[in-house]
Amino acid sequence: MSSRTPVARRMRLSLLTAGVASMSLLATACGGSGGGSSAAPKEFDYLSVTENTTVKTALKSLSKGSCKSAQQALPLKVETVPQSSLDQKLQLLAGQNALPVQFAAGNAPALTQQLAKSGKVADLESELKKLGVLDQLEPAAVSTIKALYGDKLDVLPYEYNIEGIFYNKKVFKANGIETPGTWAELRTAAAKLEAKGIQPFAASGQQGWPLTRLISGYLYRSLGPDALQKVADGKAKLTDAAYVKAAQEVAELGKKGYFGKGVGSIDYDTAMNQFLSGKAGMFYMGSWALAAISDPKQNKVGAENVGFLPFPAVSGGKGSVDQYPSNVGLGIALNAKSFDKKTGDWVSCIAKNYGSTALKDHGTISGFKVNGEVKDANEVTTQVRDTIGSSKQNVLWFEALFSTKATTVSQTNAARLVTGSMSPKQFMQTVQDALAAK
Repeated sequence: MSSRTPVARRMRLSLLTAGVASMSLLATACGGSGGGSSAAPKEFDYLSVTENTTVKTALKSLSKGSCKSAQQALPLKVETVPQSSLDQKLQLLAGQNALPVQFAAGNAPALTQQLAKSGKVADLESELKKLGVLDQLEPAAVSTIKALYGDKLDVLPYEYNIEGIFYNKKVFKANGIETPGTWAELRTAAAKLEAKGIQPFAASGQQGWPLTRLISGYLYRSLGPDALQKVADGKAKLTDAAYVKAAQEVAELGKKGYFGKGVGSIDYDTAMNQFLSGKAGMFYMGSWALAAISDPKQNKVGAENVGFLPFPAVSGGKGSVDQYPSNVGLGIALNAKSFDKKTGDWVSCIAKNYGSTALKDHGTISGFKVNGEVKDANEVTTQVRDTIGSSKQNVLWFEALFSTKATTVSQTNAARLVTGSMSPKQFMQTVQDALAAK
């Protein structure tokens, strides 16, 4: 399936890092005109990124099935651009009052928020209430979107991911390792694997964010779910002792060799392969990895041998293991000025049917509820779905509230932190300096 190719997976994931958004054209694009074209749309035109094939494929399936009547009234038309060009394309279209009916949100939430403030993005909470389908969104997904977009429901959750640690159940059992529930137990498990010649963790130092996710995980468990919001609000700094402690704990894993050799040059696909080929016992990742885990061509250890556990508790910490880092991947916004009855019919149908279609056809989890019986591909998919359904509070990732500059600085220096070429204090100071510089 094309959405499972290495390039597609890798590029999709950069949408989850709050990426590098070019904001230089934003003021011009969003100023003055107060919204997109008000003409009734003739097509349900949708602008997506070339690298993500799942959403457009699922929409095409719906157009031939559950949403056939909406399709006949307003035909689906898909246009794609490379992800690296998305922000500039959105800014250009916004400046021309030519945004399509539906479009992939910018790489950083700030772009969509600016478009929304200028009246170019539909208030989806209001629109979905009018359509009577707001309840078709998972509450956890809504909570995550609002955390990212200034308490506004600016995008639809065509993807919804929680994060945690996937682990090799067969390897754990063979080496007498119990599923770790605390950070201390996780370190003990890693030490046992290392002693048996098994790499404890697979991680991409080249991407950086799989390592910084461990820092935020520790911060949320030790300081509570508002740990990074406090930094964003200026009430705390990454250089504070309790924050440096989190970087120190992750650096210690690297010092002990738990990420294997050459982690700085390991890309996402290689790290995934290390885990799915049985060369590593654990893999911190989001639930988007289920597509690869469910694919026998990629997963050589067998989906039945993969388990999922939350980021472990930190002794004496203020956080809880049921607070899951989450994101909505490729969020999709709608043009406020072209949201008419025909658009509403499409959105209503999507809300009721997309979740089932994505799960059945692609093995992916969205932020829409699954209606009707859809058999999960495997036990670990069921486990993740149940976790999402019961999750009451979610947190974000390390860079979610950072500036573009600080995001880049954080992710490009993460490998240096775990290989020892940058001290925990230096790492946090460098990122804090980038935050202060805006």
